[in-house]
Amino acid sequence: MKVHVVGVIGAGRIGKLHIANMKNMHKVRVKTVSDPFIDQMQDWFINSCVENLTKDYKDIINDPEIKAVIICAPTDLHIPIIKEAAAAGKHIFCEKPISFSDEETIEAYETVQKAGVKFQLGFNRRFDRNFAKVKEIVANKEIGDLHILKIQSRDPEPPSLDYVAHSGGIFMDMSIHDFDMARYISGSEVEEVYATGTALVNPEISKYEDIDTAIITLKFANGAIGVIDNSRQAVYGYDQQLEAFGSKGSAKVNNETQSRVEVLTTDGVKSDNPLYFFLERYNDAYIAEMSQFFDAIENNTEVPCSFIDGIMAQRIAQAAKESLLTGKPVKVKKL
Repeated sequence: MKVHVVGVIGAGRIGKLHIANMKNMHKVRVKTVSDPFIDQMQDWFINSCVENLTKDYKDIINDPEIKAVIICAPTDLHIPIIKEAAAAGKHIFCEKPISFSDEETIEAYETVQKAGVKFQLGFNRRFDRNFAKVKEIVANKEIGDLHILKIQSRDPEPPSLDYVAHSGGIFMDMSIHDFDMARYISGSEVEEVYATGTALVNPEISKYEDIDTAIITLKFANGAIGVIDNSRQAVYGYDQQLEAFGSKGSAKVNNETQSRVEVLTTDGVKSDNPLYFFLERYNDAYIAEMSQFFDAIENNTEVPCSFIDGIMAQRIAQAAKESLLTGKPVKVKKL
C-alpha cells in the first residue's frame, strides 16, 4: 500500500480537523505541520502522531519526502504557497477560497497546470451524502428539468469583528460554499447574480463594508433560477437545507439533527435542534473529500473538486459583491 507523506500548512480550526481525520487514514502519514503560532499549540499535538512542527511553511515546501500539501492558512497566503508547492512538484489540497483576486487566482492556476500536479479545493459540502444524492437525482432527471434551486445556509453565531476584517466578506467567506453547491447540484454555470443584504445581526459589521444577512438570486445557463438565503446567526443551530424543484417533482435536504425522534404531547411537538456547527454537520464529508484527494493522487485520476470549480465560485462571489454595491444584477465572468 502506498503511503502519502503530507505536510499541513496552517493549524487553526480547519487544519486541526484535517490532521485529526488523516490520523485515522492508514495510507496517510502527516510528517510536518507549520503555523506561525505553533509554539502555542504544543499540548494539542502531543497525541496527534505528527512528526515535526515548524513555524516556517517553507520547511514543508523544501522537504523532498513530502509529496502532498494541505493548505489551511489564511486566504491571503494561499497564492504564494500554491505557487511554491506546485513548483516543488507537490500535490495540493487547498481550503476555500483560492484568493480574493481573480488575476492572482488565474496566475496560480497556470502555475499548477504547468507543474502537472493534482489540485483539489475544499468545498466539502459536495461530499455530504444528502447533497450528493440530490445531485444524482437532478442529473438523472428524476425530478424532470430543474426549475428552481433553493439553498438555505445560516450559521449559529456570527464571527468576531477581527475575523470579518480579514474574511473577504460574507460572499467570499460564507456564501462561496453555496455558490459551489449551486453549480454542483444544477450541473450548470451561473450566468447572472443579484444580491441584496444588510447587517442585522451585528450592525458593527457594516463598518467593514460587509453584511450578515443576504438574499441572492441566480440565473443559470440551463434556464433554471436559484435563490440563496444566508444569515450569520440562526439561534437554533447550523441551518443547512436545500431543495431542487423540477418539472416532475422536487428533492429536499432537511437539517441533520442529533436524532430524528419527535415527542408529541399536549404541549406540542418537540424535536432536536440542528447540529450546532460545521464540524459536527460535515465531518463525514471532510473525511470523504480528503480520502478522494489521495485516491486521485494514487490512481492518477481527476480530483472531484477542481481548480476551475474554485475559480467559478470565486467569480460568483465577486459578482454578488458588485451587485450588492451597485443594486443591479451582475453577469458572472466566464472562463
